[in-house]
Amino acid sequence: MSDLVGSQGSLSGDDAPKIEFPCSYPIKVLGRNEADFETLVLTTMIPHTGTIDAADVTSRPSGKGTFISITVVITATGEAQLQAIFEDLKATGRVKMVI
Repeated sequence: MSDLVGSQGSLSGDDAPKIEFPCSYPIKVLGRNEADFETLVLTTMIPHTGTIDAADVTSRPSGKGTFISITVVITATGEAQLQAIFEDLKATGRVKMVI
């Protein structure tokens, strides 16, 4: 396999893209389109981000309306913050995917 990828085909270690913190960082959360899903997402994120401005939140239902994506733009302060947000969102049991 290493013959196919080569030493420059990997994004691990020093080759991985770096994020400079603090920065504006969009987090997209996908789940079932239920009345309280956006509230669930925001209340899960607020302990990690502080207040979230309504202008930083957008939502979009799927074509059939079964699912919804909520995008929240936060000021990310570090990788630990982002990891904690992702873990808490998934722990709700209602989040299908976090991007």
